[in-house]
Amino acid sequence: MATMSVALEEREVLAETSKRWWLFLVTGIGWLVVSLVIFQWNYTSVYAISILFGCMAIAAALNEFLVISVSTTGWKIAHALLGVVFAVTGIWALAHPHNAFATLASLVGFFLLFKGILDLTAAVIGRAGNELWWLQLVVGILEILLAFWVAGSFRKSVTLLVAYVGIVALSRGITELFVAFKLRSLKHSLPAA
Repeated sequence: MATMSVALEEREVLAETSKRWWLFLVTGIGWLVVSLVIFQWNYTSVYAISILFGCMAIAAALNEFLVISVSTTGWKIAHALLGVVFAVTGIWALAHPHNAFATLASLVGFFLLFKGILDLTAAVIGRAGNELWWLQLVVGILEILLAFWVAGSFRKSVTLLVAYVGIVALSRGITELFVAFKLRSLKHSLPAA
C-alpha cells in the first residue's frame, strides 16, 4: 500500500512538473544568450571578469531557486543548497572583485566537475526514457574534462577565464534545454498512460 501511494505521489509531481516545461526552455535560451554575449565581449580587466562571474553566479542562484518549484523533496534541498552557494559566491565576487579573480578558475573547475557528474548520472539513469540520453552523456564527459583542464596551470590567462565562464553558461543552457524537452515529452506521455 505504501509503494502505491509513493507511485501516485511521484506521478502527481511529474504531472505538475511537466506543465512547467516552458520555464526550462526560457532559462535555457537565456543561458545560451548570456554565453553568446560573453564570447563576443572583450574583457581585459580583472574587475570586469570578477563582476561578470558575480552576476552569472547570482543568475545561477535565481535559476536554482526557480527549479525548486518543479522538484521532488530531495532535489528541492539540493537545489536550495546550490542556490545559496551560488548567491553567496556571486555576492562575494561582486564585493571583492580582485580576490574573486584569483579563485575564479578553481570555482569554475569545481562547478564544471559537479555539473559534469550530475549530467553524466542523469544521462545514465534516464537513458531508458530518453532517446537523446547520449547527448547529455557527452556534455557531462566534456564538462568533467574541462574541469580538469581548468584546474591546470591555465588560471593566469584572462582570456581563458572568460572562456571558462562562457563555457559554463553554454553548458547550463544546453542542460536546461534538455530538461525542457524531457518535460515536454513527459507532458504528452502522461495523459496517455
